[in-house]
Amino acid sequence: MGTTKKRKHQKRFSLPKAGSSPGLVYIDEQSLQPHITLYRYNADTYDIIKIKEIAEAIELIKDEDYTFWVEIKGFKSAKMFETLNTELKINKLILEDITRTYQRPKLEEYDDYVFSISRMLRFDNNHDLDNVQVSFVLTINTIISFQESYEDCLEPVRSRLSAGKGNIRTAGSSYLMYALMDIIVDTYFEILRQWGEDLDAIEDRLFDKPDKSIMYDIQVIKRNLINIRRVVWPERDKLNDILRTDSHLISDQTKMFVKDAYDHCIQIIDIVESLKEISTSNIDMYLSVISNRMNEIMKVLTIISSIFIPLTFIAGIYGMNFANQDPVTGKMLPQNMPELYEEQGYLYIMIVMGAIAVAQIIYFWRKGWFK
Repeated sequence: MGTTKKRKHQKRFSLPKAGSSPGLVYIDEQSLQPHITLYRYNADTYDIIKIKEIAEAIELIKDEDYTFWVEIKGFKSAKMFETLNTELKINKLILEDITRTYQRPKLEEYDDYVFSISRMLRFDNNHDLDNVQVSFVLTINTIISFQESYEDCLEPVRSRLSAGKGNIRTAGSSYLMYALMDIIVDTYFEILRQWGEDLDAIEDRLFDKPDKSIMYDIQVIKRNLINIRRVVWPERDKLNDILRTDSHLISDQTKMFVKDAYDHCIQIIDIVESLKEISTSNIDMYLSVISNRMNEIMKVLTIISSIFIPLTFIAGIYGMNFANQDPVTGKMLPQNMPELYEEQGYLYIMIVMGAIAVAQIIYFWRKGWFK
């Protein structure tokens, strides 16, 4: 017996109450303890340092001989955010946006730092789509990333830092922020490729043996396409803001690479729109196939009914039992059925009915009803 798969509903975020004071850091009861990792590097060296308290990282990033990436995962520490506010002068409104993880991708510029948000999309163990906020605070030699969960798609950037190839160790903190954003954007391609393959498989199922699960599968993909569209459009706008910014924290070299990521966003938007059209056409095709199947069933039933209608008519006439002679008085009834007591009447009627049925079948076959 088949089972009905239940759709996983998107996570509902805790919104601030109407009229609440702005700039309040939100610490959810289910928040994870912060794991802080500091990556320190320059052209010649690369170190990974595990940090217990954010104040320790703030002391280390004062060294101007290195570029730093402070990776923070987990928000269950009000003290950590207070230290960021007092020591690095990060605006409380920024800290609220970091902890309220329902923000859309955006870029905000301040005198001493640049704040941006990206949305990291990935498949979980159940192959459902997770949408995780990743926030960045960029300073002259440091990029601080914030993520509420321990999930990760940034390992390729760490591998590049460890290998030390290309510009990643020498191009400064703004280039590292670009690299982190770029790997997030690149994961969108992988997700869309998977959905494209799923839609191709669904189309094969439509031609093979359509069933009710097809509508569910298509609707899940279509809903996810809407979700990724909500992410990619503001991501494109954010990258465009980086290209147009005059901030001294973002170098011209970085902007050249950001333009490539901007082009990727445009490609992703085109792919999303194409997949939406394919999913819509698959739904229309499914409804058309089901309608055609119903028409075929109705045609078969119509043929059967058409064959038996005249046979039922004949059987109904001779089932009325109006005899040609009154069995009690013996009086002849000339207007009644003379065939009712015919010796071979049953055989004759069966032959006539069979001939009618065969004639109808031949007629329907010539008309192409059996094709």
